[in-house]
Amino acid sequence: MNKIYISPSILSSDFANLEKEIKRLEDNGADWIHVDVMDGHFVNNITIGAPVVKALRKVTSIVLDVHLMIDNPEMYIEDFALAGSDIITFHYEAAKDNCDKVIQKIKSFNKKAGISIKPKTPVKEIIPFLNSVDLVLIMTVEPGFAGQSFIYNCAEKIEELKKHINNVNPALQNIIIQVDGGINNKTAEICKQKGANSLVSGNYIFLHENIKKAIDSLR
Repeated sequence: MNKIYISPSILSSDFANLEKEIKRLEDNGADWIHVDVMDGHFVNNITIGAPVVKALRKVTSIVLDVHLMIDNPEMYIEDFALAGSDIITFHYEAAKDNCDKVIQKIKSFNKKAGISIKPKTPVKEIIPFLNSVDLVLIMTVEPGFAGQSFIYNCAEKIEELKKHINNVNPALQNIIIQVDGGINNKTAEICKQKGANSLVSGNYIFLHENIKKAIDSLR
C-alpha cells in the first residue's frame, strides 16, 4: 500500500498557541503541516505570510507544506522559500501563462513545487506542467475558508489525473496527488480510492476529540 501523507491545515488551529499545536500534530502522527496563505485578492480572505512560516520553521523540523492562494505568486516565492517552506504550491489560475516561470523559481531554491486547481478548473489545464512539478493539489471546495462541505464531483478529477499518469505518462508515478477541502474519514476514503495519496484536513482534525484517532482515520 502506498504511503498516505496527512497534512493538517493550521488554518483550523489555535493561532495563539501555534508552537503547541504543531507539537501536538507531530506527536500524533501528522506527516506534514499545511500552511494556507491567502492574500484577500485571489481569495476573499487574508491569513498568514512568510514571517509565520519562518516562525514555524524555528520550532519544528516537520515538512512545511505551503499553499499559496495568492495573485502573482512569482513575486513571493523567494520569501516563502527562504522562510523555510519545504513544498510550495501555487494556483494555476493565479499564474496562468507564468506557470513554468513559477515552477522554475520554486525549484531554484531546491524546494518541491506543487500546482493547484480550483473546483471549476479542468485537469487538462495543468497536464502540460506535470513533468515539472512534484505535487498536484486538487481543491474539493472553493478556496478561501475552512469548514466548507466537500464537492463530490471534484473527486472525479483525482481519477482523471491518475488515469492520465497510468496510461499516458507512467514516469509520473511518484507525483503526489493531494486533496484539500471538506476532508473527513468518509471523504478521505473516496479520495484515496480514486488515487489521492496526500490529504489536507483542518476542522476534522482540530475539532476531533482525539487528534490521533482523527489522523489515523484519514490514513
